Amino acid sequence: MLDRWISGVQSGVAMESGLDFDSPEFAQLVQQKIFSVIRDLNGMVHGFDFARLLTLYYQAYLNGDEDTKAKVIRWFRGEYVTKTEAKQELGVNVIITDDDWYEYIKIFAVFLKNAGYAGMLVLIDELVNIYKIPNSITRQYNYEKILTMYNDTLQGKAKYFGIILCGTPQCIEDTRRGIYSYEALRSRLTEGRFSKAGAQDMLAPIIKLVPLTNEEMLILVEKLADIHAQLFGYQQHLTQDDLITFIQIEYSRVGADSHITPREIIRDFIELLDILYQNPRLDVAELMGSADFSYAKTPLEEQAADSLGEYAEFEL
Repeated sequence: MLDRWISGVQSGVAMESGLDFDSPEFAQLVQQKIFSVIRDLNGMVHGFDFARLLTLYYQAYLNGDEDTKAKVIRWFRGEYVTKTEAKQELGVNVIITDDDWYEYIKIFAVFLKNAGYAGMLVLIDELVNIYKIPNSITRQYNYEKILTMYNDTLQGKAKYFGIILCGTPQCIEDTRRGIYSYEALRSRLTEGRFSKAGAQDMLAPIIKLVPLTNEEMLILVEKLADIHAQLFGYQQHLTQDDLITFIQIEYSRVGADSHITPREIIRDFIELLDILYQNPRLDVAELMGSADFSYAKTPLEEQAADSLGEYAEFEL
């Protein structure tokens, strides 16, 4: 990305000035463009250190010093453990740590904007892992960081920076351990009084995902069947009735109306396609209708099975 940025600056200067790449005037104009981007970062928290490393990278780029470029990239990735190591290899006395990584993320967003991108989007999945942290102080520290990110994006302190966090309803709404246990976040993120099923605010900070309907799942498995046939180079022969039968079987299981997920249905369907592909003489209706046909358990079924197993073990 850094190499693309530098080469993009060079191409832009060449088009504007009409100078040859080897001329001293061209190198000077490129350097002015590079340093103008770097100067914009100096006013931010840790911006001077970030700009200094960008300068080191640009100089290494000009000199063909791949070793220094690799070291700078390592610094940007936060892979230096001690300041002493960074000082020895790069001559800088700072490293990215758990305490200041977020400030550097904001600098990256501004740099990317100046480098020609629209900005930076950060995707954070599995918020439930914070919910599972047993230490309440550690959980609160993470929630405090989320609050800082939320406030910064709304108040203009994190420019060109977007964040999408994903989690289960429980890890969000649980007032004992979830995000809503942090009052400052709960008051900002909770729904207003006018939201209801079928009419929720899609511009709100929290968007509740609606499960796919039976019809939408039917369309999904139909597309998956076509993709599977293209991948393995055979003629897709499943009929609409076959797909409907499969969806009916999946949604007839216990608790499917509220606990089944697309992942489980896709896993079952891909397994079905694989079996039919490897055994072309099998009849799909006979396979799905047989007593041997099984599918992935829903969380509700797994919980019931675990409880039954514990009970049986106790009785034994």
